[in-house]
Amino acid sequence: MSWLERSWYAKSGVSRYLVWFLLPLTVLFWLVSTCRRWGYKKGLLKTKKFDVPVVVVGNISVGGTGKTPFVIYLTQLLEKKGLKVGIVSRGYGADKSSLKPFPRYVNTIDDVKLCGDEPKLIANRTSCPVYIGSDRTAVINKLIKDHKPDIVISDDGLQHYKMHRDVEVALVDGSRRHGNSYLLPMGPLRESPQRLNDVDCTVLNRGFVTETQGRLFPDYGLSASRLLSFDGSLHFIKQEQRRVHLVSGIGNPDRFLDTAKSAGLNVVSTTWFGDHHQFSESDFEELNSLNPDTDIVLMTEKDGVKCTAFAKDSWYMLPIDAVISSSLEQQLEQLINEKLKQN
Repeated sequence: MSWLERSWYAKSGVSRYLVWFLLPLTVLFWLVSTCRRWGYKKGLLKTKKFDVPVVVVGNISVGGTGKTPFVIYLTQLLEKKGLKVGIVSRGYGADKSSLKPFPRYVNTIDDVKLCGDEPKLIANRTSCPVYIGSDRTAVINKLIKDHKPDIVISDDGLQHYKMHRDVEVALVDGSRRHGNSYLLPMGPLRESPQRLNDVDCTVLNRGFVTETQGRLFPDYGLSASRLLSFDGSLHFIKQEQRRVHLVSGIGNPDRFLDTAKSAGLNVVSTTWFGDHHQFSESDFEELNSLNPDTDIVLMTEKDGVKCTAFAKDSWYMLPIDAVISSSLEQQLEQLINEKLKQN
């Protein structure tokens, strides 16, 4: 995490005041983003409605808020209802290729460099088609043309106003919330907190949760009950008593640390890289020299999909599943059913 990111969430100290040097840039960001959204709201900038409903799962801040596990959960929920689901994503980090132009279908056997880590993970965990590209409208049109889904889920894209959406779901980090509540680059926000008043559903992610007496607390959380080796086998966490070194290249690695500890893992050390870090074997050679006593190297699935080519037997991934309360699930189903009836 850079000094700037730390300053966004600092509750005391000098660093929380250093961001004021960025005030002119924040004013410029506010002006551009506000005018852009106003243009779409007033119809000066055009959006085109699609033939099927589009559900956006996004946030108003940078960094991880648990969108990927939530998208996987929502996809599986809708498929259980008999709906054919398609997913679109920006595909951050995906390389350009003349052989596979954008919009690009994410094939589970493709190298992660062609699809990005999050789309690759979603494609691995679901049975529905996943397409990527920076122009979400073009990506959705391509998805609809090729697969004719009943509904489309957009992984992120809350601020991509060119893309028409029928349902907006905004996720908020339950521990970090909005940080210092300033817009970029003074703070972590892409839009002001008032934007949440306009979305259909705001979901607070409180991190690791457990089931108590048949009720889930809170409405949305994350659970982990086993380790996943790179050969595809599962290992129950309660059987793993060895010393664990966490490696992460995600937006909010502290949640990964909290989840691992809450799951009962013996975490002895950590190494954090920047979000969407492109791992290489040399990264782990350095780690081995720094942590010779580590028994297990553990990472998220999002990071793991980038390390399959050089993974070792002592490396594992921690699969994270979304835990949703019945009340939130009913709210989501009601929202989506209403939009399906309108289309």
